[in-house]
Amino acid sequence: MVTGSSLRISGNPVADLLRVSAEARRPGGLQVDFRWTFWDMFTVRVGKLNKVTMARGSHISGRFLQLLMTLLLLILVIIIVMQQYDVSNEKLSDIMREIRKAKPTNPPVNQCSLNKTCPHDHFSFYLQSGAATMVAPKICVQNKLVMGSVMNNVGHGINILVLNGKTGERVKSGHFNMNDRDVSNMVKFLMEIQKGSVVLMASYNDAASKLNNDARKLIGKLGSSLINSLQFRDNWVFVGGKGATVMSNFEKHGKSNPEKTKYGAWPELVNLEGCIPKFMEYEK
Repeated sequence: MVTGSSLRISGNPVADLLRVSAEARRPGGLQVDFRWTFWDMFTVRVGKLNKVTMARGSHISGRFLQLLMTLLLLILVIIIVMQQYDVSNEKLSDIMREIRKAKPTNPPVNQCSLNKTCPHDHFSFYLQSGAATMVAPKICVQNKLVMGSVMNNVGHGINILVLNGKTGERVKSGHFNMNDRDVSNMVKFLMEIQKGSVVLMASYNDAASKLNNDARKLIGKLGSSLINSLQFRDNWVFVGGKGATVMSNFEKHGKSNPEKTKYGAWPELVNLEGCIPKFMEYEK
């Protein structure tokens, strides 16, 4: 091999490579020694060739060109595949979006189980007492759960919801444990209910242990006819109104009888549904 000066080739590498390779094949041409540099450039050593070195150089350069063309073809194929993949992936995303739109979603569970359709000048309600200490009560208005375990606003004792008698909107609510020694907070709550209000009540576990006469009288004035019969661990639901002139027809009472009841000392839950007129008559 005859060594000579070194040339650094840049610019268009493919054109330079073809030019140098053609020169190397010419009889008496150049000996080309390709080496990679740190900067991905070619170092080309040039000199006169004898027949052996020319043949060797021609063979090497031919193999290199073949490898380079294969590499370029592979890159081209990869680019085409990637473009097709992007398109396919986009189409797949569109298909999945359409499937999600078409797929029927599970309807939300109706917590109220209301089966009654009310006139336009009424609002509907659904009441369910608790069952023993395991099943919490629920109070629904206009087929929407207003008080229940999922709302985290019910508790043992008596659960009370106060509504505006004309609009059906919630005014206030609370739950009062009848195992507490002092039920004055419940008495105060009942005394502050305004005329024209609708009051819904549901028991949970025990609604009578500490229910005193003052509380029973106030509930009786709301229209309850069974409140004085309520005993230890009875189940009870009631709808009344402040200022009502008649006793309420919306009331159920489940008596506790350990020998007959389903849950030992507790009776089965009781429920009640109906329609309340939006404009009720009240005492003046």
